[in-house]
Amino acid sequence: MGKHSTIEWTDHTFNPWWGCEKVSPACTHCYAETWARRVGQNVWGRNTSRRFFSDQHWREPLRWQRDAEREGLRRRVFCASMADVFEVRTELDAFRDRLWLLIEQTPLLDWLLLTKRPEHVRSSVPWTTQWPENVWLGTTAEDQQWYERRVTSLTESGARTLFLSCEPLLGPIRLDLSVRLHWVIVGGESGAHARAMHPMWARELRDQCNSAQIAFFFKQWGEWAPTSTGPAHDTNPTLMRVGKKAAGRQLDGQYWNELPLTNRSGVNSVHGPSRSDRRGSSQESYTTDV
Repeated sequence: MGKHSTIEWTDHTFNPWWGCEKVSPACTHCYAETWARRVGQNVWGRNTSRRFFSDQHWREPLRWQRDAEREGLRRRVFCASMADVFEVRTELDAFRDRLWLLIEQTPLLDWLLLTKRPEHVRSSVPWTTQWPENVWLGTTAEDQQWYERRVTSLTESGARTLFLSCEPLLGPIRLDLSVRLHWVIVGGESGAHARAMHPMWARELRDQCNSAQIAFFFKQWGEWAPTSTGPAHDTNPTLMRVGKKAAGRQLDGQYWNELPLTNRSGVNSVHGPSRSDRRGSSQESYTTDV
């Protein structure tokens, strides 16, 4: 975590604090909770405290901003991989206020705020219709039920760039293509108790995004992957537990690495949106309506 994140769809990761409370099936095998406990931090649940950090930690994004200025490249910052910025706890309010100021001080960093609580966004941020252009707001949608419960709050937030994280994808999702949306990330679950993702769930989301010109990013299969035998669109494939590394992140023989682009002027994104295999066979980009 920090600079040069290993998460495929971001450059850096910044956590204003550690800790959260589970709210939906996607949280059942939370990787962040597992990691926190591994390093001796009991910060999960309603009745536990959160872990906070020093001023030095909070100065890191300011250094990333200076690096971006020097290099002439935008960077993406995932906030927060070990928490939920919109968890409703009053002791977090001062840290949220500090985060909003930090976002405004770093215009060359695109801040990816991913939450399972989009219904609390509007009451938590200081912005109304004029959100900073460098904020991308996303919500987790693990299946149709949770997509429908969360997408309206996401789109009513006022944020300029909106995305879904369908990871872990636990069921099929039919997008409402009349709803403003710019990016969809899809991935299967990893870890000791990982649940399998049906290949058709991922394919159907890819095809919906393609038809609506929504950027699509396939992050991983996770622990389970379809066998190589059988037709590409087999509706009843054999899934095998092979591990995250062996399963890889190709969908039907391609890497799907699309990213949304905004209309704002300035330096280009450090990673051009692409739909390609390792040989870079094709390039596509989509523009958000900011």
